[in-house]
This record gives sequence, structure tokens and C-alpha cells, in this order.
Amino acid sequence: MTGRQEPYYVDYDADFGLSGLTEAFALSPAPKDTGAALGLVTAKLDAYDLECAVDGVGHLSADERSILGFDISHDEWGYADDLREDVRGLVESPLTDEAIRTVWRAAAGGAWDPAAHGMSARDWLRRVDGICVARPHRRIPGRRPAPSALWDHRPPAADEVRDDVVAEIRFCRERSAGSFPFPDTPGALEEVAARVPELGFRLFLRALKTHSVRIDKEWYDRLQALAERFGHSSALVDSGLDIVWPPLDPARRDTTWDFGLSGLAGKAHWDWRASREEIRSAADGDDVGQTPGSAAAVLLEDTLRLLGSALPDAALSALWGGASGVPGPVEGRDWLRLIADVCRERLREVAPAYRPVVAPARTELADVVLREVREVASTVMVRVISPHWRPVLAVDVTDALEHVVTRIDPDLGFRLFLRVLIELSVPLTQEQYDRYGAIGERIGYGEYHVSDVDHLIEAR
Repeated sequence: MTGRQEPYYVDYDADFGLSGLTEAFALSPAPKDTGAALGLVTAKLDAYDLECAVDGVGHLSADERSILGFDISHDEWGYADDLREDVRGLVESPLTDEAIRTVWRAAAGGAWDPAAHGMSARDWLRRVDGICVARPHRRIPGRRPAPSALWDHRPPAADEVRDDVVAEIRFCRERSAGSFPFPDTPGALEEVAARVPELGFRLFLRALKTHSVRIDKEWYDRLQALAERFGHSSALVDSGLDIVWPPLDPARRDTTWDFGLSGLAGKAHWDWRASREEIRSAADGDDVGQTPGSAAAVLLEDTLRLLGSALPDAALSALWGGASGVPGPVEGRDWLRLIADVCRERLREVAPAYRPVVAPARTELADVVLREVREVASTVMVRVISPHWRPVLAVDVTDALEHVVTRIDPDLGFRLFLRVLIELSVPLTQEQYDRYGAIGERIGYGEYHVSDVDHLIEAR
């Protein structure tokens, strides 16, 4: 066996191990016999090998792959090892064979029932294990670091996370038990989660997806929080889950980072082409837990606010250049119209019923934000942004910011102000930074929004 001591699965972008295998069965025609079922196991491992070869070393020549020790015919990346670990967790547990069979059938959509082919569930899993044994073990042990190595927190306490997984399954039993074709599914899932919480969580997710159990936003958020504690990617929860999203609302501030027009400005860089594709990338950038189309909706609202304002084109161009460090491909309103056009394109695809309405600005924040803008403006009067390439005078930028804060939207003005601080490398005191954080909290910004400028704090 692999003998692994740490959870290496954090590097997977989608489902994996036994739950990933059940997904393959749920999405494939039902195997006619045991040989076909085992062939599907082999095909799943082969497909993962090929995907890793293309993504990880597909750009290398055969000689380069040989020098580096890569061989795409084998499971270099550990899927077979992780599958064996899951299988062992069930086979060697005191779970009843019927509980294992029920969970397998629920997760795999009933596409393959070992009992119908003369095998117990454990016998079936041992056959799966035999296929994995025949493949080489991971040649780069420990390639996937544990969550504690990535994010400086420890893996969840076993008892606590086990109870939380079981609680979600019980919630499902009370709310959606009728969604499963086998009435004893929630009970069997509870048994698995009590013994092997991480695998139980993944198999529970797979059962929810396979049987199209509808998940509201509150429940979804709890599932994502559990996934994060295990070190899983958000895609492991999202992919295939039937989520009932709340209506699009640009006023929601539930993204972790910057967003809207200031977020787009933050994506600009020295070789940025300001193309439709780059705008579209920002418009597609919904954060985890956001209603699809949220990024486009808030970017569109920011853009419509400026388009409907009295700011002249020159001031709009200065504002964009000051926040991004690069000019738009065209001046002023033409640039904003291009952004709006791309956002509407995205919204037509994911939320065709949505009709953008620019909400009233939160003017109660205007005086607070204006004081911060003016304090910085007095120190950067003679500064220039991008002095060697279509320079933008800092005084023009801060004048435009004052107009946005007082006459358009203090929220948008403050977000653009934070971007201008970065472009001008304005040194900040801890007191200033703390005030910015307090403003961000009042508006409802995400955890890492204001911290984009923390590198500007002067050391004492």
C-alpha cells in the first residue's frame, strides 16, 4: 500500500479516487458484465494518465520526458494510489457489506450492482484494487502537499469534521431523502462518513449530484466550507451539483477579492492588449459561491454609472489609466461601451432574463471616502503614472476620483482609489490602512480586497 500519512488530494481540480470512479460509472452506459465494469475502471485510470501527460508534460519531447522520468503509460500522478486508499478504507472497515453496496449504488447511479453479478461489494472493490495494484506506485511521493503546507493551517480534527459531515447527511435525510432511489442511502452514507469522513463526504457529494438533489445557497455554502477544511478545490463541490442560485444582484458584496471596474483595472499589466477576450475573462470571473453572471453584472453596473455621468472623456481616460497603469484601446466612453458590450454578451448566455438596473449609490459614505482621497491627493500632486508611456498626471486622476466619490458612487470611487494607490506606490501609515479596512467593512468587501494595498504600509 501507499502508506501515505498526509492527504495529497488537494492538487485535484475535480473528483478523484473512489468517488471519481463512481462518477465515471454514473456517466457511462451500464456495463453488461464484470469484464466491462473492470474495463471502465482501467479506462478511468488511463484517461487520468493522459490528461496529466497533456497538462503536465505534454509540451515536452519524448527525450525530455524520459530524462525527467515521465512515462505517460503509467499513473505517475497517483490516481491509482488514491483510489486504493479509498478502497482500503471501505474494505478494511467494520461496515456491513450491504452499507458499502448501498453507497456504491447511490454514488454510481445504480449503473453497476455487484450483487447482480454474483459479487459482494467488498469482492467488487477488491477487484478494483487488483487493477490499481498492477500499476506503478506514485514515483514522486508527496507531490501533493497537505493543506497545512499550502495555507498554514492544520488538517481538520477527525471527530469535529466527522460530526459535521454526518450532520449534513442527516440534514439531507430530513429534507431530500426521497431524492435517492434506495431509501437506506442516507443511513449508509452516515455509516461511511462516521468511519472515513473525507471519503464519506465525497461519496455524499457524488450521490447528491448523481440524483440531482437541489441545493440552495445556504446549504451549498456549508458544503463548500467542509470542502475547504479537507483541502479540496471548490470545483469538487461545484461540478455537477444542482444549485438553486439566488437572483443576480450587483449590490451583493460576496466576492473575496476586488471586483467590477476596479477589478478589471487590477488585471491589466504592461503587455495587456485591452481586448474583448481580456474583458471577457474578467466578466466570466464569478467567485466561489456567486450566482453565475455576478462578475459581469457588477462590472456592467460600474460601467453604466460612469457612462451615465457628466465626467468628460478625458477624465474617464485619466481615471482608467490611473487605476490600471495602462490606457484603454480607445478613449473615454468608447472604452466603457466596449466593456458594457462584453458584459451584456456574458449575461445573455448565463442569465438571459436579467435586466440591469443601476441601483442608487450609497452616498452616506461619500464624505468618509472623500477625506481619504484628498489626503493622498495633497501628497501626489506632481506625480505621473506611466511617465514613459502615455503619461497620466496624478492630479487629473485624483480630480476624477473626487468627482466619482461625490457625484457618482463612493463605493466605486473607493475601489478605484485603492487601485490608484498601487499604481502610484503611495506609502501608507498603519493608521491609514486601518481606516481603509474599516471603510471596506462598512461597504461589505471581501476578506482580501483592501489587503491588496497592505504592501504599501511603511515599516516603522
